[in-house]
Amino acid sequence: MTTQPNPAPSNPDNGQNPQPETEIASDGKVLVEVPQREVLPDNRLVSAVRTVNFDANEVSRSWIVIIAIAIMAIGLLLNNLWIGLSGSIVAILISLRLILPATREWVARFLTPNERQTLFGLITLGIAIAGLFKFIGVYRRVNEWLTQIKWDEFGSWADWFGALGQIMIAVLAVYVAWEQYVISKDLTIRQNTITQQQTIDTYFQGISDLALSDEGLLEDWPQERAFAEGRTAAILSSVDAGGKAKILRFLSQSKLLTPLKRDGQLGRPILDGSGGYEEDRNYGLRVIDLGVMLAGANLEGTDLRWADLSNANMVRANLNRCDLVKANLARTVLYEATLNGADMKSTRLFYGNPETASPRSRLHPPNYQTGAYTGAVVENADFTNVHRLDQKQRDYLCAWGGERTRSTIPGGCKGIESQLRR
Repeated sequence: MTTQPNPAPSNPDNGQNPQPETEIASDGKVLVEVPQREVLPDNRLVSAVRTVNFDANEVSRSWIVIIAIAIMAIGLLLNNLWIGLSGSIVAILISLRLILPATREWVARFLTPNERQTLFGLITLGIAIAGLFKFIGVYRRVNEWLTQIKWDEFGSWADWFGALGQIMIAVLAVYVAWEQYVISKDLTIRQNTITQQQTIDTYFQGISDLALSDEGLLEDWPQERAFAEGRTAAILSSVDAGGKAKILRFLSQSKLLTPLKRDGQLGRPILDGSGGYEEDRNYGLRVIDLGVMLAGANLEGTDLRWADLSNANMVRANLNRCDLVKANLARTVLYEATLNGADMKSTRLFYGNPETASPRSRLHPPNYQTGAYTGAVVENADFTNVHRLDQKQRDYLCAWGGERTRSTIPGGCKGIESQLRR
């Protein structure tokens, strides 16, 4: 036996491009072998063969569709029913044969099995309902109803659709206008909030400049204090409930609402020896006296913790759902005020003991030892659903609130005698 030598491998660098080899398979597919270069680990180049499959059936179906469309066009030109019909049917069948595999692949890729079942169920449901309507005579009855209508009395369908289109356009215009109104309203609210906060910041800065000046004009000069009260009254009337609460907390924490003990000659507040000013409830002078600035004010749902509102006139004020923890309401006029749902934990309503405390009076000076004439005026006020009301507060409210106030006290006023003789 003679051993045939292996053919020498072709040199990939000899400048000759190897020709692709073509082979036709038994199923009609054309196999084309295209040599490709690959680099082995030892840096030698070899030729790899990549097989490209061309389906001859796809090419033939495309030509059949084109021929069928041409036959349909000839049928249209010759006005021949059978030629055009045959071309149309063949084109439809071949087109479906081309579309269905791609559609099936798309459905399998983008729809989960549950979504495919739901889609199939909806389609079959629609077909079933359509068949049911056919068998029970819905279509026949609708047809009879349509034939009985005198369409001339209703005008043409174009008029109906025209009117319906105009109505839809009007509805769309109203919807667009409403959306624009809502957007404009939101922007206005945001802009007003920003403007209000800037106004409050400017007020804070102005009051701070007066209080922290070298001469301390806000403390001992009446004219500057009058200006500060005027600015406070103006800004409290121009901001919402949240803005009012911010201003009151600022003034309270700055001791500008607290009566301070002052020097008899210069009028300046006196230090208490502990890093603050000394209070003087009997004869002290407030930097800013609220007076009637909060009469009828709406402070609903605001945070007034530790706020010093003593001696303020808050007749008919709205304090519903306010946080009044440790707020000072001694000598405050709460006549016909509403405090529904307010948190009154440790809220001061009077000084001294509830047995000797009494509401403020224009005729008698307050006694901060016994509590006489140091309490808040709580007649005809609403204390429904107030939270964390202690026994001392309840005793005072029931004693000096009157029948209307007593009926709103949580837990009732049983066993507590009313002190009002009216």
